[in-house]
Amino acid sequence: MKHDVRLAARGGRVIGAVVLAALTASAIAQTAPPPQSPAPQAGQNGTGQTVQDQSLPDNTGLDIPTNLQIFGKLDPNVRKPTAIVNDTVITGTDVDQRVALVAMANEAKLSAEDRERLKLQVLRQLIDETLQIQEAKTADITITPAELTQSYDAVSKRFNRTPVAMRTYLRESGSSERSLKRQIEGELAWQRYLRRRVEPFVNVGDEEVKSIIDRLQAAKGTDEFNLKEIYLAATPANSQQVYTNAKQILAEIQKGAQPFEYYAHQFSEASTRAVGGDLGWIRAATLPAQLAEAATTMQVGQVAGPIEVSGGYSILYLTDKRQVLTADPRDAKLSLKQLTLRFPPNTNQAQASARAQAFAKATQELRGCGTVEKVAAGIGADVVDNDTVRIRDLPPQLQEVMLKLQVGESSPPFGSAEQGVRALVLCGRDEAAGGSLPNSEQIQGQLEQQRVNLRAQQKLRDLRRDAVVEYR
Repeated sequence: MKHDVRLAARGGRVIGAVVLAALTASAIAQTAPPPQSPAPQAGQNGTGQTVQDQSLPDNTGLDIPTNLQIFGKLDPNVRKPTAIVNDTVITGTDVDQRVALVAMANEAKLSAEDRERLKLQVLRQLIDETLQIQEAKTADITITPAELTQSYDAVSKRFNRTPVAMRTYLRESGSSERSLKRQIEGELAWQRYLRRRVEPFVNVGDEEVKSIIDRLQAAKGTDEFNLKEIYLAATPANSQQVYTNAKQILAEIQKGAQPFEYYAHQFSEASTRAVGGDLGWIRAATLPAQLAEAATTMQVGQVAGPIEVSGGYSILYLTDKRQVLTADPRDAKLSLKQLTLRFPPNTNQAQASARAQAFAKATQELRGCGTVEKVAAGIGADVVDNDTVRIRDLPPQLQEVMLKLQVGESSPPFGSAEQGVRALVLCGRDEAAGGSLPNSEQIQGQLEQQRVNLRAQQKLRDLRRDAVVEYR
């Protein structure tokens, strides 16, 4: 089964997005040595274990001893961080400055070992970037200095710096204005190339749009999942290492230091990497069987994987779920009052516990929103109002609580001694309206962007295959 390319939100990548969601120290996962245990057998989905076979197959036709000893150090994954790509030179300085740019953008502190491993990943990025710029020039697309300066100034503003201050900041971080502008050039050139050479040849017929609308109407009431995915391609020869890499990426995601999109931008080999792995809203029936099984058993906010699929492994993140064309209670808008009890810096554990218990008792005894200010004054709490909060926008744990609350009731206290203890009082609820069909223009836009993303991925794959790359 061919790995699906799903609908993604229409629109190009924003300049600077790759800078802000580029690499991390964990990017080294893709260069990790093979594990000591094999990849899971088909159908195990990464949950089973097998016993490693230490015996040597007798069908190689080679006289290889079972107690093999290698003389000398050889690692085919390690290359010096310089290359010539179709006569364009990528220097060690280029690699070092881009690594520094990544570390600066993500406020990451890299060890010497992590930095060296990260260089390989950056080198691959620079090679792709060079191929994209070269291909754009074949279509007479050149990014002018004025355009680069304008985009550079916009990125500086996102970092809350003037262009001059940004230049100094980059130098102090070990990077340079040239390195950032080179990345911006790659982004702009590739986007413009796709608009000129790909988008005009992508067509979506009225019948296609109508058939999708008909299917949506037929699917009314069925479950739909908002998923993000990291897909890693694998072959029988490297399946074991790819599986290990996927587990390492999953472990980093679960630490929560960076959002899922951060890793999808860097590691995913699907066309959706450009949009942070976003698959959009999708029904289980349109997914490969392994992914559909995982999606239907996941809770909102959960990450699952590595999941073995045809051609590789996937890591899934379920951001939301709903029923097609059906009003979702979590789309209801709430009118809330939030009470916050803060603890002075020198509060000891006994004092904090006593105040938290008094706070919990006071909120449980609330009788409507009209008494909130009076109760808050009595226990020394602050009050904040908000009349436009959607249940869906709250943390998953609070969503379930707020769905069950009646007007005038308070949620259980939540928070911490450092940030304060809080409670939400429900003052009103505007129920969600019924689900509505997307219009023809929205559906057409999604289909067009899906096909552009697919052709862009295919084009980059062709460029890699035809490139002459000499490593130094």
